[in-house]
Amino acid sequence: MNAIALSPPTPNPSLESLAEQAAKFAEAARARSTRRAYASDLRDFQDFCIGHGLHYLPSTPETVALYITYLASRVTVSTIRRRLAAITYHHRQMGCDSPATPRRHFLVREVLAGISRSLGVLQQGAEPILGDAVRRFVAACPENLVGIRDKALITLAYASGSRRSELASIWEVRDLTFSEQGLYIRMRLSKTDQEKAGRTIAIPFGEHLETCPVVSVRTWLDKARISEGPLFRAVDRHGNVSATALSTRSVAKIVKKAAARAGLDPARLSPHGLRSGMVTQAAINGAEEYEIARITGHRSVAVLRKYVRDANLYRNNASARLGL
Repeated sequence: MNAIALSPPTPNPSLESLAEQAAKFAEAARARSTRRAYASDLRDFQDFCIGHGLHYLPSTPETVALYITYLASRVTVSTIRRRLAAITYHHRQMGCDSPATPRRHFLVREVLAGISRSLGVLQQGAEPILGDAVRRFVAACPENLVGIRDKALITLAYASGSRRSELASIWEVRDLTFSEQGLYIRMRLSKTDQEKAGRTIAIPFGEHLETCPVVSVRTWLDKARISEGPLFRAVDRHGNVSATALSTRSVAKIVKKAAARAGLDPARLSPHGLRSGMVTQAAINGAEEYEIARITGHRSVAVLRKYVRDANLYRNNASARLGL
């Protein structure tokens, strides 16, 4: 009778290694950009507390109420809510009860409600970049490799309603599939898909050759001789293409430079303006919410409807029937 060879038992991991892995998983629960924002928000809260001789860890609802009152004339209501989330996150991380949860603390809830009621919750963000502005961006691109890249980035960002993180470090050539109908993009990771489930969007050929995102991206890949790796990269003044992806900051600079070339105010325009502009323009042109969300990946109907609502102000408008 043949003996059965048994594999040696796998040693149990130590508690220390499990603790290290648990810490890594906990860190991965939030996007890197969210962690950076929380760290910045917490520093601001700490500076306020130290400057006024108050404790910031653990803090109290009274201190938090004073802090958001201080913020009321300085930042938007949405930023105040994010600061509260950062304070809560840090307290829970340190094993303390959070004083910054409005639903649990009456004083914080009432002060926040008063700020929202008194000052409003309207966001003063970057302007949506609509179709006419995109055409001006494209027309002003220089006829060199930088211009070819910028044209591809701007038209694809607009057509796909992309976030700048997707344009920068996330998208790679392997995510693209060209077809007779246009371009498929595999979305491996996004702000609303931290579990990496992924999804695929389709970008059809444009109506006009000069603003077609599919042709623009194909031209960029051919001219830059890119066959693998990051989709969008830096180009130096000698026309050399970097091997590494653009940073999100670089994407913002490219959009602002494109705005300046087109004679528009770069201070009022940003990569997010291309995303919000896509939603707004699509709604103006009659696209349904589900069509827009299928491309942009919006999970929050409320966020999506903020742009659709603004677009619909011009549709079925009684003022347009006055004969002026």
